[in-house]
Order: sequence, then structure tokens, then C-alpha cells
Amino acid sequence: MVQKVNMPRLMISAPSKSSGKTTVSLGMLRYFASRGVPVCSFKKGPDYIDPMWHRLASGGECRNLDPWMMGEEGCREVFACQGEPAGTLRLIEGNHGLHDGMSPDGSDSSAGLAALLGAPVLLVLDASGMNRGGAAQVLGLQMMPPRADVAGVVLNRVKGPRHADKLAKAIETYCGVPVLGRIPNDAHLQIPERYLGLATVDETRGADAFISRAEDAVSRFCDMDAISNLFHQVAPMPARGFSVHSAAASVRIGIMRNEAFSFYYPDNLEALERSGAQLVMIDPFRDDLPPGIDGLYIGGGFPELFIEQLAANRRLLRSLRDAVEDGMPVYAECGGLIYLSDTVEHRGMEARLAGLLPYRVDMSSRPVGHGYLELESSRNSPWFGHGEAVRAHEFHYARTSVVPGSQPELDFQFYVRRGYGIDGNHDGVLYRRLFASFAHLHASACPAWAKRLVSLADRYQRERDHEENRKKSGFVVEKTGLIY
Repeated sequence: MVQKVNMPRLMISAPSKSSGKTTVSLGMLRYFASRGVPVCSFKKGPDYIDPMWHRLASGGECRNLDPWMMGEEGCREVFACQGEPAGTLRLIEGNHGLHDGMSPDGSDSSAGLAALLGAPVLLVLDASGMNRGGAAQVLGLQMMPPRADVAGVVLNRVKGPRHADKLAKAIETYCGVPVLGRIPNDAHLQIPERYLGLATVDETRGADAFISRAEDAVSRFCDMDAISNLFHQVAPMPARGFSVHSAAASVRIGIMRNEAFSFYYPDNLEALERSGAQLVMIDPFRDDLPPGIDGLYIGGGFPELFIEQLAANRRLLRSLRDAVEDGMPVYAECGGLIYLSDTVEHRGMEARLAGLLPYRVDMSSRPVGHGYLELESSRNSPWFGHGEAVRAHEFHYARTSVVPGSQPELDFQFYVRRGYGIDGNHDGVLYRRLFASFAHLHASACPAWAKRLVSLADRYQRERDHEENRKKSGFVVEKTGLIY
């Protein structure tokens, strides 16, 4: 018999993007966390930036749920297998509009995810320029398949009490759901946006103060007792299977992480730990490769904004080149591929970087690859098998060209069936034990990924240990004069 457990949960969604759902989500996360109420959060979609804001608001990790990329079972596992204390509130922030998605049936939309998880929806409605017709919008969202359980509405950017009253009366009369919040229009309750969506926490001055303002707004203008009750109006969920505990560490894998490389799914890092990796953080502005590193994971981010600082650490760049030539496995995605290239140009500034890949990278003013990727492996490699299909995500402004005069001995892992990748047709460049692509993978979509990286790191560790022992033995023999 399948064991079922209580998992209080609620999705925050909206009819369309930029309605204020992130602001409301952040305010609620801080509201609960500051009052000692156990809360964790999830972000629908492959986004990296919103989860950074969630972490700052709640003090805990935020995880991604993406039905298209991870599959339904992957979403259920990530949602239910985090080892949170019983009764922890699970807040899910949707992406785009409630019914926006890739699949015509809407199964991969926020509404589809809410139905999959049995989560009621709190709808954030941008009330600016809207009158009683807002009720028609809410009613349409209630009727549109897949049917989401719209359990309440928060009116955002209302002009005043009369405006809010008229809209609330129409929604409650025609839609049969309560209006649980009326947040006034306030320019200080909007997070700045940049070319990859919201500005990151690191580049937003006063990010914590913004979250405090959001908390103040939801506590003053929302019925937080009623909203808290919505979390508990759910059925128990089946307990999931995999362990959240890590295996004993057998290899050390470096994680290049700072302002330039901040795009890492926590599930990917934890998958490496469960597979037997000890993770060692490396600051590419200041550090060298630590001794005894058996592999390296370079995630995405904004290396183009920091090319001077990255290029200035020549010691790390030299160590990295030597380690790759020595056989150390390196997995690099998006920003990592840029870092491993020969030359990068951004806004008139040019810099030489690792030079392991014979690419010149020019940063465009418009997205080059933007959205979901469907990839098919064209060959066997230590990373992927021939014919293996991979679903991933890309969002980059980088155009690559081969440096004139170079003689690259490079192979591509993937044909691109949907998306752009490196050149519109291929992605996943291979060199020795290095793999670099513009694809952002999630461990739930590629269950073997972490084991393969750890296996390669283990192989490299054994080769290095063997070579060191051979040198030591040779040294001892030479000292005795037996072998010259």
C-alpha cells in the first residue's frame, strides 16, 4: 500500500507574465519565514533567477519544476522528495500565464502542473486598466483546460478602494472565489528586468529591502490567515522513493561558482553528491584549481559581464588547460562554454580566456538561442549514448565562430532537433574528456548525467594516483641505483 503524507501546498500564478506573481511570492515567503512558519518554494519552468530571489526571501533552497523538460514523474519526485519537516508549506510560483505552455493540451503549463500536484491556485491579477471585466478573465481561466483550482485572487496595482471594490465584487459574484488581497499600485514593488528576465539578486541594490517591502505589502493588504488556510485545502500525496542522503564521497568535483557563474540547479548538485562526489567551490576571479580535484562542473551565468576579472586570473586558466590535457573531465554549460573558448567580445571589450575550444564568441544584442532544446546524440561518448534523446533549455546571446588558423579536432555530441545550440544544427562539443554545450540540463531529465561525471572523475583519479605511484616508485629505484 502506497504511503501518503500531508504536503500543504499552493501555487501563485497569474493570467500573464509581469502581473506581480514574483513580488507576491517573495512577500509571502518572507512573511512565513520571518514568523517561524516552515516554508519551502518551487519555481515552475527552467528559470535560474527567480529561485535566487526565493532563496533570499525564505532562507531555503528553491527548486525547479518543469513538466516538459523533467516529465511528470520527475516533477513529482523533486516536489515530494526533499526531506522537509512534516507540515512545511510548499509555495510554487508559476511562470508566464496560468495556461501558457508548449503542449497544445496545456499539460506542461502552470495549470497543468497545479493539476498534477493537486495544488490550489492563488491568482495574481494586474488590476491596472481593468474594471469589472477582470471577472471575465478569471472566469475564462477557471474554464480553460486543464482545469486549475483557482481558490483565491489577489488584486495587484489597484488605484484605490472604489476600483478594488468594483473588481472584487464582480469576481466574487461571477467566479465564486474570494478576493484575498488588494495591493495598491506602487512603483517600488517592481523588480528591475534585464535581458535574461529579472535582474539577479547580486546586481540589484537593496534586494533584501525590496523583499521586506513585498512582505509589508502582503501583510497589510492581503488576508494572510485565509491564504495560509489555502495551503491546507489539499489531499495527501504519495511519498516518493529516492533518498535525499548522499553516498560516501569518492571523488572531488570542483564547482566554479560566483557572480559570473551562478546558474546551477540544486538538484544537479545534490545528484552529484548522491553519486559520490564531494563538491568544492571555486571562485574563478581569485582561486586556482584546488589540489586533488578529479573533475569540474562549470555552470551558466553572465561571464560576458566579467570578462576582465575572468581573464585576469591567468593562473587558473593555465591550470585548467593543463588539467584538461591531462585527462580531467570537465562538464560546461552555456557560460561555461564561453569561458572555455579562446576569445570573447562584449560591448566593444575583448578578452582571451581558457582557449580550450577554438571559438571566438561575440555577444549579440538579441537572443541567439532562447527556449527549450530537443537534442539527439549522434555518437557514443562517456557522456551520452548514440541515439539518446535529451530535453534541455537554452537562453544565450552568444554567436560562435572558429578562430582563423586554428585546427580544431572537435566532435559534436548532438544534433539539434529543436532550438539553436552552438551553430543551429549541433550542440555539445567534445574534446578529450571535456563536454561543453549551450544546453542547461536538469538531473531529473538526465538521470545518468551525475553518475557519468562521477565515473569519469573516478577514472581520472585512479589514473592520476597510478601515475603518482609510478613516479614515486621510479624515484625510489633511481635512488638505489637499480634503474637508470
